[in-house]
Amino acid sequence: MKTAWIFPGQGSQALGMIGDLAESALGQERLEIAERILGWSVLEKCQGDEETLSRTLYTQPCLFVVESILADLLQEKGHFPDLVAGHSLGEYSALYAARVFNFETGLHLVQNRSLLMDAAEGGKMAALMKFDRTSLETVVNQTENVVIANDNSAEQVVISGTPEAVDLVLGQVKVKRVMPLKVSGAFHSPLMENAAIQFQQILELVNFRSAKVPVISNVNPSQPITDAEELKSYLIQQMTSSVRWREIMLKLPDVGVEKAIEVGPGKVLTGLIKRTAPIELENISQLADIYKGSGDVKLQVSLIGVS
Repeated sequence: MKTAWIFPGQGSQALGMIGDLAESALGQERLEIAERILGWSVLEKCQGDEETLSRTLYTQPCLFVVESILADLLQEKGHFPDLVAGHSLGEYSALYAARVFNFETGLHLVQNRSLLMDAAEGGKMAALMKFDRTSLETVVNQTENVVIANDNSAEQVVISGTPEAVDLVLGQVKVKRVMPLKVSGAFHSPLMENAAIQFQQILELVNFRSAKVPVISNVNPSQPITDAEELKSYLIQQMTSSVRWREIMLKLPDVGVEKAIEVGPGKVLTGLIKRTAPIELENISQLADIYKGSGDVKLQVSLIGVS
């Protein structure tokens, strides 16, 4: 059975998500390395308070650490993906699982990314659920300083831009539900260009290896790729480009994927796929899932993250 591992991004974090991973030898080793790199404890942040964990500065490194530990434990047990993909931040975990870079390099990249995004100001993001897509795309295309930042599914998107532009779109499009997101920056939009330029300088100093398994990129999901330079190019573009998750989900069965395993906290991505693509789904979020097998999973609908 051809299997894809998919990794969630910001918005899937939850207190206690480190769980029993901290009890494994690998988990303890990675947490010690992470504390040396970050200067703070992932374990403490995951067991602290929700407001702190939800801050971009902490959310992104914590998610990367948790997801990379899970990926390595799965591989230690002899499980390997045929393809990987990740939602925004989750793409870093996907690239790690495909051995494009090592754990330390990945965490350094995520740390710098989180610092730049946490410092972003002057933007607004809002999640929209159940809307007329043609109408929304027309209004967005006609309005300056706003874009569809996350195309999560047929019925869920996130728009991003200046507060004035986002409000202008919301005033013209009929939407069943709107949820403003608690972020200060216009993530995944051209307004992140300054942060993207700074991050590009960091990325260009890092050597990427060709992926051991194909990766479907957020920026261009037309075909799975393995080329190191192409993967780096798309990662450079990711901060200012839309997350095309709806297209990634549709691509999975097209390339022969029969099963998708969400590796990380929450069940947001499998919930979206359940309503989009006819493939088998599984969730791996704890050590116990790896050793017992997760069996039938009860899916929950949740608002997907923004980064």
